[in-house]
Amino acid sequence: MKTKFGNTDLQVPRDRNGEYEPHIIKKYETTVNGVEDQIIALYSKGMSTRDIEDHMKDLYGIDVSPTLVSKVTDKIMPSIIEWQSRPLDRVYPIVFLDAIHFKVRKENRIISKAAYSVLGH
Repeated sequence: MKTKFGNTDLQVPRDRNGEYEPHIIKKYETTVNGVEDQIIALYSKGMSTRDIEDHMKDLYGIDVSPTLVSKVTDKIMPSIIEWQSRPLDRVYPIVFLDAIHFKVRKENRIISKAAYSVLGH
């Protein structure tokens, strides 16, 4: 089992009829969701599969193949495609805010003031 804390060996109880079903880690799973979430987060930030592989090895000591990274990221592709093909509004409001800070004298003290500039479209 690959976890974000490293590789762990699990012993799964067996029964004669093969009816035992684990609740936390399902049968045939080789990674824990924390690792998959980490891979998805790194992928969403634009890292390549090889970069993710190196990062997981350096940070957690886990050997993650580029194939595993691809399998994990392929799971979220339908959600990505759905988000990319969503209908967009015709007009979006945009507001730009900026400020400049300067020192002024007030009652024989120097204080900081801000002049704000706001532009809306």
